[in-house]
Amino acid sequence: MDFLWMSTLTLTSSTWMLISSLALILIYVIYKRQTQPKYTFPPITPLPDFNHETTDPIQLRPFKQKYHLTMGLTNVPPSDLFPIDKTYKLRLALRSSLISKHRDTVIGVSDDNGMDTRVRDAVEELYAFLIEWYLPNRYPSMFRVIPFPKEKGGKVLVNKVTGDSWPTTLDHTQSIDHGLEVLGKLIDEDFLILLPIQSPDKSPQDQKYHLSAYITCYPSGFDPAQKLGLQLSAIHAPVPGYSEKLEKSMDRFFAKLEVGKAVKRVNWTVTTGAGLFAAFGGTHAKMGEDVKPFGTGELDVESTFLRCERQTLHRLPTSKALVFAFHTYTYPIQQIKDEGLGEELATAIDGLKEGNVPEMHFYKRGSVWGEAVKAFLRS
Repeated sequence: MDFLWMSTLTLTSSTWMLISSLALILIYVIYKRQTQPKYTFPPITPLPDFNHETTDPIQLRPFKQKYHLTMGLTNVPPSDLFPIDKTYKLRLALRSSLISKHRDTVIGVSDDNGMDTRVRDAVEELYAFLIEWYLPNRYPSMFRVIPFPKEKGGKVLVNKVTGDSWPTTLDHTQSIDHGLEVLGKLIDEDFLILLPIQSPDKSPQDQKYHLSAYITCYPSGFDPAQKLGLQLSAIHAPVPGYSEKLEKSMDRFFAKLEVGKAVKRVNWTVTTGAGLFAAFGGTHAKMGEDVKPFGTGELDVESTFLRCERQTLHRLPTSKALVFAFHTYTYPIQQIKDEGLGEELATAIDGLKEGNVPEMHFYKRGSVWGEAVKAFLRS
């Protein structure tokens, strides 16, 4: 009896040791999952001594003698995706005002009534990339992540410039558009998130992308709410020459862009009397529209600008969503003339009619402002 009792005791102790070991392993696995980063983002080179107050906006002069509609892409390091300059605080105030006044226009989400979880996954990942990774790493003099146990994730991003703070994780109880609003008030950049149209009979290389969510405070001549849910070809339908010159190459490029690679391009136009928010017209003309050229003395030089968008495209590593972002720069036409570039821009205005899509001159409303602006630049 004693031997049997001792054997039973030994067996029971061994079993408990095994259970304890398994429990420790389980606790370790759970701990690793909780502490391991949810996303793996590319390294970002810091600018430790960056001072936004003394940093001038990037000076873009992309106009050429003849305008050819091309993708015009160049590679850009991930660290250089989102520039900041001395207009930062002024632009943030404008963005906050635009979000309040035109929320349904500048913020949009298409998620099929919540059935497409990919949209939320993409917004959460972009949110984490910017707030927890890119901004505090690239601009440590402006942004800092600090512990804050009351928030989900236990951390917040502090904006040293404005004093605002934001959780580094977008809580599942918060709406997707709330996350987009935070991004819109945090950085002077517009974001459009694109996802492939789900089709079981198409390979990833053949999938076409559509606009799934956006925060766009500075739309130029289009209402982004009208573009929501559309694929690239439909979004660009009003652009002359797009279907013939760019559609196929754009679809292929968007489908094949790899994680870790980022590209940029720059466009340009001239605007007269249009602000940064130009969702309801003023920068484009529709074919067949009756437009009237400026008469003598009608051009308001002070409200005439060279408007450029520095556009970037990259793929998020986990959700695989594409992020199309653009930073809008405006330069007074007087500045271009003072730089001695008046003749170059005047020639480029004529060049809109001499490239591979002559209709671009009318589309950019050159028929309205072209002659008056050229006369000023050459005076």
